[in-house]
Amino acid sequence: MSSMLDDRVKAVLARLEREDADERERGLPAEQRARQVARTTGQLLFALVAPQTDCEVLEIGGSRGYSTIWLAAGARILGGRVLSLENDPAKAEAWRRNIDEAGLEEWAELVEGDAFATLERSDDVFDVVFLDAEKDDYERLFALARRTLEPGGLVVADNVLSHPDPLARYAAARQADATLSSVTLPLDRGLELSVVLR
Repeated sequence: MSSMLDDRVKAVLARLEREDADERERGLPAEQRARQVARTTGQLLFALVAPQTDCEVLEIGGSRGYSTIWLAAGARILGGRVLSLENDPAKAEAWRRNIDEAGLEEWAELVEGDAFATLERSDDVFDVVFLDAEKDDYERLFALARRTLEPGGLVVADNVLSHPDPLARYAAARQADATLSSVTLPLDRGLELSVVLR
């Protein structure tokens, strides 16, 4: 069995981290940047997926594939896979290149286009959902993603502390929901972890 984080995976992650830092340094506007998760968030995503057998992961907002690589590297250990949704054609093209370069194309698939349309059509069931899209869409995306989860399923939403407006409301709504167990994790930009209870 290949190492979980082999040299190909590590090399692509390191390059994407350099590119992201460079784009931030140059002050590129947010919509032109990768807007990828921090490395420690990637490590957490890997840790949530890696121990699960046949873990089916849905990623809403794949960007150029940085978080996808962490998720897919975790999923391949015990035979899972990642379905990633991305609307931006340029980012989708970079996603494909990066996933191929990391050697993870067997464990990650991209659906390009509108996430709402894709989710409304989907009858897949997922174990883990990673939500990292436009902040104003979180509530609607959560409602659609919720339909794809059975009890024990997990939704991880990024940016709940870095963007308290509107995501403090998102976190509060999850924590007030008796069908979920939800906790805010103060890591990087803030993650809301919501487990489906029933």
